[in-house]
Amino acid sequence: MDVEQVPEVIEWEATDSGMDGKRPCKATLLSLWDPKDNTTLRIDLWTKEMPVDDMKRFFYENFASMADTYVRATNDEEGARSIRKFADEFALSTGLKGEKK
Repeated sequence: MDVEQVPEVIEWEATDSGMDGKRPCKATLLSLWDPKDNTTLRIDLWTKEMPVDDMKRFFYENFASMADTYVRATNDEEGARSIRKFADEFALSTGLKGEKK
């Protein structure tokens, strides 16, 4: 962390990832469910070197993958469609995807 508490380097490692050693990353989002307070806790970190366009894509890909996770966890296809629709609208509004034809 720098003096302003912004990460300078973020690394991750998972023994079952198929990759050896620590891997660099520019951003991470971690959400945790607290059943006692019935709320979500979050840890959101990104480095100074994370380009804004990459951050937009990072969020879009998180939104899109949330739909898949949501439907696996709830079997709620309609809710998943809503999440996917939001992800597509986000991609359009941020310039990640061109206008729909």
